[in-house]
Amino acid sequence: MLFCSFVPVIPVFLFIPSFVTIILAVLLVLFLIVSSLYGKRYFDKKVNEEVDKRVDNYIKVREKALQIKEGLDNSAIVKLKSDSKVASKKYDSVTVMFADIQGFTKIVEHLNPERLIDELDKFFVQFDMVVEKYKIEKIKTIGDAYMAAGGVPIKNSTNSVEVVMAALEIQRHMQQQKADHRDFWELRVGIHTGPVISGKVGRSKTGSDIWGDTVNIASRMESSGVAGQINITSITHQLVKDFFVCEYRGKMPIKYKGEIDMYFVKNILPELSEMELGEEPNELFRIRLQHIRFNDIEEIIISRLSTELSQQMYYHNAEHTSDMITQVEILGRGENVSEEDLLILKTAALMHDTGFLISYKGHETGSINLAKEILPTYQYTSEQIDGIVRLIEATRLGAKPSCKLEQIFRDADLDYLGRSDYFTISDRLYKELHEFDREMTHAEWLNKQSDFLTKHQYYTLVAKEMRQLNKDQHVEKLKALLLNAN
Repeated sequence: MLFCSFVPVIPVFLFIPSFVTIILAVLLVLFLIVSSLYGKRYFDKKVNEEVDKRVDNYIKVREKALQIKEGLDNSAIVKLKSDSKVASKKYDSVTVMFADIQGFTKIVEHLNPERLIDELDKFFVQFDMVVEKYKIEKIKTIGDAYMAAGGVPIKNSTNSVEVVMAALEIQRHMQQQKADHRDFWELRVGIHTGPVISGKVGRSKTGSDIWGDTVNIASRMESSGVAGQINITSITHQLVKDFFVCEYRGKMPIKYKGEIDMYFVKNILPELSEMELGEEPNELFRIRLQHIRFNDIEEIIISRLSTELSQQMYYHNAEHTSDMITQVEILGRGENVSEEDLLILKTAALMHDTGFLISYKGHETGSINLAKEILPTYQYTSEQIDGIVRLIEATRLGAKPSCKLEQIFRDADLDYLGRSDYFTISDRLYKELHEFDREMTHAEWLNKQSDFLTKHQYYTLVAKEMRQLNKDQHVEKLKALLLNAN
């Protein structure tokens, strides 16, 4: 019985390891909880910082793109000598079109007022649709006369071509309607290109108007024209002759201007029209027009780079961008690329350093975002913009070109490596990196350049023929300079 009632006594010290283990486990759990909370807060902080950074960068890109697009019209501001003191703008090159219905007096005699107004309204509504299609500004209608202008309120270099295109389409519409209205509804069109002043007049100031000799000469072209024809001056002819078939028709005396040569625009050049019929523009027409439009964006971007980049941008500046445009054109033509590919190369060269207007580091991303924001304004297609983005991506450090256009672009970007002014340009880049990126001794820079030039290769045959020999000589000179430096 004693045996059955025995209760073993376990020493207290045997419980100590288990107690410590529990304490350690609790402490570990608390540590993990605290670490998790701290880690989450740290992670959330980093995420928020990255989001803020991206949002800030996005806002900067949108603001810069908006500034560039709104800055297209850099016209001088003048004041009208009137009581209203309304600011007006001076434009150097605007194409003015006057269209007037031939024999309107005879039409009035045959139609009652209600039908007359209805017919005029139908025609003018059609005219409005056409000028809107070509982004031309309707100025006003005066009785049976219709007035419009290209190159206002936004300045552009393509306005003369676009106004003539609108005039051709309006004339085709009138010819299609002619059978229904016997011989009454025929149109005279006169066009001239030159400087104007644009602004608003009157107390209400609700409508814009334009003034100047250009307007008067365009009106004279219309009044001295022929029904069914488009009469243009020699100045406009010089701007559009590469797009349209024109027929010389003689001279017109203009007060204080002397005699002005006149031309009839017949149709689009066959090679620039669909099925060579001279009526609808083909893809080649549109691409050549884009090359002219490129001049507009080039002017504003180069101006922005010249005035807004830091003075310490010794290498990545407007001069480098202009040089890049020249080089891609030389290499592109040497490699026989198409006109559209040449346009894409030149536009990518123009845009590839615009990201420096946003930030020095990661400028390629800024350049890409600005290209996406700005280029649609200049009627670049989404496919063209995608091609431009790929070219800019190809300039990132370590990127390898995957097609001929990327090879041309890389060769143009590093064209200076094989030029006689290499050492001058290299010194500029060294100074810029010293200011913005990292410090290094001149000997370290020479060593870095020697290694870079040794490993570098040109991709296109044209670049190899033009630059390889000089580049090899530069490598030898760099090695000699390194020996002296050491």
